[in-house]
Amino acid sequence: MAKSAEKLAPTGRPVREFPEPPALKSHGPARVIALCNQKGGVGKTTTTISLGGALAEYGRTVLMVDFDPQGALSAGLGVNTHDTTTIYDLLIGREKDVRKAIQPTKVAGIHVIPANIDLSAAEVHLVNEVAREQILARVLKPVLDDYDVVLIDCQPSLGLLTVNALTAAHGVLIPLETEYFALRGVALLIDTIDKVRERLNPSIRVDGIIATMFDARTLHAKEVMERVVEAFGDTVMDTVIGKTVKFPDASVAGVPITEFAPNHASAKTYRQLARELIARGSIA
Repeated sequence: MAKSAEKLAPTGRPVREFPEPPALKSHGPARVIALCNQKGGVGKTTTTISLGGALAEYGRTVLMVDFDPQGALSAGLGVNTHDTTTIYDLLIGREKDVRKAIQPTKVAGIHVIPANIDLSAAEVHLVNEVAREQILARVLKPVLDDYDVVLIDCQPSLGLLTVNALTAAHGVLIPLETEYFALRGVALLIDTIDKVRERLNPSIRVDGIIATMFDARTLHAKEVMERVVEAFGDTVMDTVIGKTVKFPDASVAGVPITEFAPNHASAKTYRQLARELIARGSIA
């Protein structure tokens, strides 16, 4: 019998529409979401910035934490990272008041705690600290009631900084490049999340795996997509991020793609991702 002409998404599942979220009557307390993948170049920072931009459009107040010594999130939001209080100062206790590190951005509703290369020394400094895995959670606690969501852009490793992010988080989003070698590291990341759940943060859950840099023209991308859905089922988000050259242009402008090119396909995709996460209950 002929298959029905139901339109399928890149995930192989039927295309689903996610409703426009209602406005919030009040803000906070924030749900903390870590964007993690120990493989670099998979779209973590781009997804953090673009998802934050889409959530801000829907009236959500967003705090982004740059937790990568490369400082790409800070740069991509046009935020100063030199001669200013950064996440490193908060972690090592040089600055006690988290609010002194929070900077506004060019986008209403988005604030950021910046990072710079100093953060690369944090793991060495923290290794002998008591409860060293819980330092970020303690740093963020005073401002959680001020925001609807906190997005932590992790560095590409599974070291002490990433464990801090996972210990502070309620949920994890895993951006995954639709490329064979990217698949191999996800099992290790899931294993790390399981260990954090057992030992440090019982409430953490994987909110979703986001397929990024998807090129529908290649058989390879489609095959990897099929394997990801086969392995992780409904954990894989319906929203799939395609390849585009627009993201670097938005980064240079220091704003999310949702603001830089609001009608671009990628901006629409990130709005869909925001709606999907709200529909799933991952974000208020």
